[in-house]
Amino acid sequence: MTVPLEALRARAASLGFTQVGAIRAAPAPTLDAYLRWIEAGMHGAMGYLARPDREARRRDLNVILPGVRSLVVVALDYGTNAIPESVLADPRRGRISNYAWGADYHAIMTPRLESLVAWLREASGDEVASRVYVDTGAVLERSHAQQAGLGFVGKNTMLIHSRRGSFMFLGEILTTAAFDAYDAPHRPTMCGTCTRCLEACPTDAFAQPYVLDARRCISYLTIELKGAIPEDLRPLMGNWVYGCDVCQQVCPFTRFVQPSAETAFWPVDADRAAPPLAGLLALDEDGFAARFRESAIWRIKRERLVRNACVAAGNSGHAAFAPRLDALARSDPSALVREHAAWAVRALEKGMKGA
Repeated sequence: MTVPLEALRARAASLGFTQVGAIRAAPAPTLDAYLRWIEAGMHGAMGYLARPDREARRRDLNVILPGVRSLVVVALDYGTNAIPESVLADPRRGRISNYAWGADYHAIMTPRLESLVAWLREASGDEVASRVYVDTGAVLERSHAQQAGLGFVGKNTMLIHSRRGSFMFLGEILTTAAFDAYDAPHRPTMCGTCTRCLEACPTDAFAQPYVLDARRCISYLTIELKGAIPEDLRPLMGNWVYGCDVCQQVCPFTRFVQPSAETAFWPVDADRAAPPLAGLLALDEDGFAARFRESAIWRIKRERLVRNACVAAGNSGHAAFAPRLDALARSDPSALVREHAAWAVRALEKGMKGA
């Protein structure tokens, strides 16, 4: 029994998703471009992206779920109430990407996708197998989302909706269920001649339009990279300590972003969006756990967050951070933190001499 596509839309909307699309299960049309990106080494230290078993899953979704017939893609907007730029850009604060200002999106989206799976099972009247992903599967989700009509992929590699912008989380359901109709692809791009995102990137991370060199991306450097941040890139990172929003903020379509109806994504105060660096530099393991356990920031653990805070403090020009940085450089349990703290002390000293 096929499932009515309109019924899927209604059920997804009732669960709070802002968009949903369904397509026949097939490899993403950008797979070859992705494999060229991997071959060029632009995935950096994210070795899991290049694993042969992951490539096999992207080439054939049946490797993930035997008998898969359909791919459902959902979106949930996360744009929030505005925090003044004067607060976010304050060099005494560490700036956090706005997707992590509130609750961890995995904890919000995964149960809703599971509910949608349960509904699919009932609606199909058949024995249906499904697999749910929220940022975790070997699927090229932005490409699949474009095929499902949810938006286009911009020159900044983000999925962009022409009337909602790009502040959206994506989730997928691979299922053996079939639908009575499937969605048509969105236009591949609507960027035209605009290059704002490419020009605004602080670290010049775009090798060319639609191609991001992750090794230079601030989001990669602050989140995915587990080791030392290259010294030549540290001065370019400003006060970002978790992620980066620059290429999205400058996009013309961002003017259409509306505050998300999901208030769990909203920051409770300005310190959730841009916490004072003094507090981040003082975090121990218990303090980190108490503060960030319910946040997406939890995944990078204390060591990487304090590493990032050291870089931001070194870029701040505020000598008041020097004593704490010096203490971290001398005695922090983490060699990674010690090295970045020592660099930050030198950066502050250099800045004061050049002032």
